[in-house]
Amino acid sequence: MSDLEIARLDPFDPVAFDAWHAAYLAAEHAGADGVAAPLMLEEVRAVLQETGTRRWNGGWTGTVAGRVVAAGWLNLPLLDNLERADLTVHVVPDERRRGYGSELVRRLEEAAREWGRTVLKGETAWPYAAGPDGAGQPGREFARSHGYALALGDVKRVLRLPVPDRLLDDLAAEAAPHHAAYTLRSWAGPVPDALVDGWAALTASLETEAPTGDLAVEPEHVDATVVREGEALLARQGRRKFNTVALDESGSVVAYTDIATTVHEPDRAYQWGTLVRRDARGHRLGLAVKVANLRLLQESCPDLRRLTTYNAEVNARMVDVNDRLGFVPVARLGEFQKRLA
Repeated sequence: MSDLEIARLDPFDPVAFDAWHAAYLAAEHAGADGVAAPLMLEEVRAVLQETGTRRWNGGWTGTVAGRVVAAGWLNLPLLDNLERADLTVHVVPDERRRGYGSELVRRLEEAAREWGRTVLKGETAWPYAAGPDGAGQPGREFARSHGYALALGDVKRVLRLPVPDRLLDDLAAEAAPHHAAYTLRSWAGPVPDALVDGWAALTASLETEAPTGDLAVEPEHVDATVVREGEALLARQGRRKFNTVALDESGSVVAYTDIATTVHEPDRAYQWGTLVRRDARGHRLGLAVKVANLRLLQESCPDLRRLTTYNAEVNARMVDVNDRLGFVPVARLGEFQKRLA
């Protein structure tokens, strides 16, 4: 019988939470350089303390003789994708190969089943050189041994900042003749009230408009209330967003991109979503909004030194845009899925 004790995490207990996050962070940093992109302590604390309408998040702690050796996390959408549960399992490096991760996976799967969830999703990263399927990599083999199949392969890319103004000028000039009928608008912080409904409608479709591979996903439910709830969470996490949209002649939002910064990593930013509405594609709007947003970011945050993003390996158009901006692949991320009987 295992000596692992598994219990629900109280995110409002600072001692318990800090120990849980320390285990998570140690596990994330155990891989090769450049692979991990962990969330910082206060970013995760804000998520697990959230009581909003969009998602439910819960943590589980695995201890041996009073020491936290494993950290589990279950994330459940509440407004859409109601069959789905996202889970993560981390075991500190010196306590691996003892079955603790397997026990924690089973506990999280039991919890997901109690919520009526039948489609489980997890992620694991590995070095870029290990190839698209990550054969032989510990996280990948762990996922497969528990019945999770690789459903979508992503590539982690990093852009060294600042991007030269000359390159941004050239790319903007190249794209401009193709989107003359559209207006670009950039800002930092919350979405302006006049744009929030259009922003919500477009961002809701990112989950299914971006490549999904074999993932079972449906469009997200996003409205103005959900957008504002998410912005409030960002503020509690110490994050700030930089955003650019393209508007058609009627003022509708037809393209967007956003980048997040965090006070917990002052030299790094994260490229989040980029999407062009189907009926507005073919006008170089994806390139245009990303260039404009990079300008805003660099003007506002001159001390940033790197921008991290993830793209589905098969997303050729966005990969091409990122290549032209100077992003370099540094690692891979596998999105794994399992269906419960």
